[in-house]
Amino acid sequence: MRKLEIEYFVNTAERLTSLVELDGFVFLDSCHPRNTDGRFDIISALPTTVISTCGEKTEVRGRDGAKSYTTDPFKILQERLALRPESAQELPFYGGALGYFSYDLGRRIEKLPTTAVRDIDLPEMCVGIYDWAAVVDHQERKAWVVCPDDSAEDLQGWADLIAYEQPLTPAAFATSFQVLSPAKPEIRFADYARQFKKIKRYIKDGDCYQVNYAQRFSAEVEGHSWDAYRRLRNLNPAPFSAYLSLSNSTILSSSPERFLKINDRLVETKPIKGTSARDEDPEVDLKLASNLANSEKDRAENVMIVDLMRNDIGKTCAIGSVEVSKLFAIESFAKVHHLVSTVNGKLSDDKTPIDLLRGCFPGGSITGAPKLRAMEIIEELEPTRRSIYCGSIGYIGFDGRMDTNIAIRTLLRAEDKMYCWAGGGIVSDSGLQSEYQESLDKAAAMLDVFTHAETQYLRR
Repeated sequence: MRKLEIEYFVNTAERLTSLVELDGFVFLDSCHPRNTDGRFDIISALPTTVISTCGEKTEVRGRDGAKSYTTDPFKILQERLALRPESAQELPFYGGALGYFSYDLGRRIEKLPTTAVRDIDLPEMCVGIYDWAAVVDHQERKAWVVCPDDSAEDLQGWADLIAYEQPLTPAAFATSFQVLSPAKPEIRFADYARQFKKIKRYIKDGDCYQVNYAQRFSAEVEGHSWDAYRRLRNLNPAPFSAYLSLSNSTILSSSPERFLKINDRLVETKPIKGTSARDEDPEVDLKLASNLANSEKDRAENVMIVDLMRNDIGKTCAIGSVEVSKLFAIESFAKVHHLVSTVNGKLSDDKTPIDLLRGCFPGGSITGAPKLRAMEIIEELEPTRRSIYCGSIGYIGFDGRMDTNIAIRTLLRAEDKMYCWAGGGIVSDSGLQSEYQESLDKAAAMLDVFTHAETQYLRR
């Protein structure tokens, strides 16, 4: 690894205006200092290769042109990434794959019915291979531009571009972000109630134990999505946030949930199951967190997904290495408390990070249990495909390190519309009103982005 130390900046987002417009811009954002758990930020742009999957076809586009394949997209990524295992580095990423895997990429792993409408033109997978990155370490208060040893990348050129401090004002872009219509749920409460009843029937009949059912919201928008992302990260700072600039869309994520991490072949997943709204009154807020921590329903729901994730990572981890290191921890964020558990393992010698990702995809915390039957029910009952929602965003480095999120609390900008989703796990003793309210609580920060932008727009 080659690295060049650059000036440390507390708020990384303030120094990226010069990069945002570059092709393939990626910002994996820990939201430090607003999020106390954040440590590393990773930034890059201009990938050497882009791997994009739509349906049965995967296109690999490089500097020498493009080719299409119909083989497994995970296998294609494996071949193009060309892992180069080496001794541990102090930084999490010095080059490799950055991008997303949408929920619907699961169709390349499991055979699912096709009833939900695909009305958003977003590839099921879009991953770039990057030969440089800027890495910011908020714990050590240092920053670097890095690249593989064999890269001819001009580190000083990237360092100069990041050092060029351009004010983040609406004038920096053609138009500031504005919402042109109210953000509305795309299904009525009566529709939600009808689907809720069907899920309860499936559970009673023994088809499944839990189904994660979600609803979608959308609004007409205009202006630059970077403006919207800066609002989102202020409203809902989260340790696995991300901003991805694609050819005809933008992904804005403020996810609190880690999907899969590998460091020195040690695997970690942190499924979230159990949510409570927060309150401005500290005593009330503490009581809400305590109630969540002691909720039999939420603990039972959490255990179901912990067992599912133990099984999923066990497919590629060494026998006997999988264990639950933390159960039912409370983690608190801007709008909600979550019940979070941690499952660990060690990757088998004959397996790769991409094997682990494929074996666990999509994450069990956002499907239900058993996973395949829950996914079939989701496909039947949700009117539109999930797209990026409940997929995963993150990196897989040349050295075999990986860190990915579950793409919840995520906005998708596609042309002149912006979408967001929220849902929750429904089990046998779930209540209709409480589950519906939980979905609104989870959507609150994203809907605040719309509300704040709309107010600004209407005052002009």
